[in-house]
Amino acid sequence: MSLPSLKDALKTIPDGLRDPLIEEFEQALDEYRAADWEKVGLKAGKFCEIAYCICAGHATGTYAISPSKPGNFPQACRDLEQYNDAKGRSLCMQVPKALTALYELRNNRAIGHVSAEICANHMDAEFFLRGMKWVMGELVRNYSQLPLADSHAVVEAVTARTFQIVWSSGDVRRVLEPARTSGQKVLILLYAESKKVSAAQLQSWVDYKNGTDFRRKVLRDLHNKVLVNFDEIGGTVQILPTGQAHVEKSGLLVMKK
Repeated sequence: MSLPSLKDALKTIPDGLRDPLIEEFEQALDEYRAADWEKVGLKAGKFCEIAYCICAGHATGTYAISPSKPGNFPQACRDLEQYNDAKGRSLCMQVPKALTALYELRNNRAIGHVSAEICANHMDAEFFLRGMKWVMGELVRNYSQLPLADSHAVVEAVTARTFQIVWSSGDVRRVLEPARTSGQKVLILLYAESKKVSAAQLQSWVDYKNGTDFRRKVLRDLHNKVLVNFDEIGGTVQILPTGQAHVEKSGLLVMKK
């Protein structure tokens, strides 16, 4: 028996809010697995705005057709407290307070940091992801009409620890999933880097012994499939939008258990 999906658990939330919420959440997971800490923060900001709209719909009884950004996010979240007695603390007080904290850090940390500071992108991403998971778990608890055991299983799956698939140390990168093919590893690494990488560097990271074969069998193949741009003269490789979409949709960033 397969585990019910988030969409199953949140079926009672209007499609125009539920679907983009799940999309931002799943994309944040992908960015975390790829160790792209800045993009986790970007996804967290959009996630908070959508989750606020859901909380507001719960409180007022009227859901927006699509997500919108409140003019004053902290105040909008505080305004939901007036519905606390009638609609419960979880979605009128506790979740909005969590969203305010996530949104504050996302907007006023500015995600990027000057070189003189200790970079906080990674630790911020950890906070964003755990906060998003907790909020999503609360939404499942409040909205799911699945059998109790199934709802609990979805909450456990949502809040389980997420592991990054790319390990980095200085200039070294490793894909922590040995079952991936060399081509898949190249796509994962380029997705994580989000910039041009030398073919020689990629060959080292993938641990491919023969440089000629690596360029011919791996890089040219990906280039011909329009997943990467392999500049043979310059010796650099960059992932294309089609390659990024392939990585996100194919489950390459999910580590097998």
